[in-house]
Amino acid sequence: MENKRKERKGAVLFTEYKAGKSIKKALSMKRDDILLEIKESKLRGRGGAGFPTSTKWMLTAAAIADEKFVICNADEGEPGTFKDRVLLMEYPDLVFDGMVIAGYIIGSSKGIVYLRGEYEYLLPSLNDYLENMRKDNYLGENICGKSGFNFDIEIHLGNGAYVCGEETALIESMEGHRGEARNRPPFPVTTGFMKKPTVVNNVETLACVTKIVEHGGAWYKEHGTDKSTGSKLFSISGDCAKPGVYELAWGTSIKELLEFVGAEKTKAVQVGGASGVCLNKTQFDRQLAYEDAATGGSIMIFNESRSMLHVLKNFMEFFVEESCGQCTPCRVGNIKLLEGVEMIESGEFTFSYINKLKDLGKTMQVASKCGLGQSSPNSFISILENFKDEILNNGNGGSNGK
Repeated sequence: MENKRKERKGAVLFTEYKAGKSIKKALSMKRDDILLEIKESKLRGRGGAGFPTSTKWMLTAAAIADEKFVICNADEGEPGTFKDRVLLMEYPDLVFDGMVIAGYIIGSSKGIVYLRGEYEYLLPSLNDYLENMRKDNYLGENICGKSGFNFDIEIHLGNGAYVCGEETALIESMEGHRGEARNRPPFPVTTGFMKKPTVVNNVETLACVTKIVEHGGAWYKEHGTDKSTGSKLFSISGDCAKPGVYELAWGTSIKELLEFVGAEKTKAVQVGGASGVCLNKTQFDRQLAYEDAATGGSIMIFNESRSMLHVLKNFMEFFVEESCGQCTPCRVGNIKLLEGVEMIESGEFTFSYINKLKDLGKTMQVASKCGLGQSSPNSFISILENFKDEILNNGNGGSNGK
């Protein structure tokens, strides 16, 4: 893995780093000063939601409790996303050092990695790495000689439910319950795991914290755009010559990305995984950034040989399967959207009914309880809008063409 790590090139994460360096630096600083550096960096959560990391940590640090937790969300269940796996396999020092720093800032003694069930094969190497951290006193009691700072990390294996990528469903799963989103408020920063203040951060977010502590917040925000600072790891798959995980600056256009990975005759780009939006050729000048085409990292490329109706059906079948069924908009809505796709496929549809389904999707976006139901209509709406002629012609014009 070390050779592979040397081959990767990037401006922030895919750079040299000596394990423990940022931990030592953080422990020589005041907690408030570290938080100010993270605030200065404008780091936002890399899991997709984009919530300011400094705000989340400040709220948890301010919460009064006898116990607090740091959770690394390594569920990575979004179709087309595999960047966090690369970080855990090749850059565990960045991830785990970030967790230790988080523990120091919020006053926690326990970190937990919620690892996607399909990544079980990573457990031996990750546990070996954690054991070496304990031997080097980067975990355990009085870390690096800092009296009173005790922190350790364990790994909790998930059970393969997509909904557990949502932080409160993840916490429910960790507590031994069915993976379902909680009502909010209260939020995890005050009432999280075991009803204690908890920060839940994506693998990539924690890795970014390590580099921010190493080089400073001002250095970090030199990369990217004003509203989307730093770099981003993209999981690029589909019809291109060079699929893989790449670190690019926020603000990179879709056109530039397609050229970078050798994509030809591209018809569509799915930004943000199955729950993201599907863009056509007229939109390839858009920037990958929170303020434009936001993404947690998944980029799927489809060339002119692909049927967008088949792509859409695949996505909707996935969401019907993965919906936890807790709320009606998601439970029933996804089934109705899939039925609409199947009606188009068979040619038994009316334009008015399809428009009603698009309205249903917009209702799901605001009425569903968690991110699954709020984002599952994205593909349905964007593919129907951006590839209308192809989709509806697939259905032979609909019932009486109306």
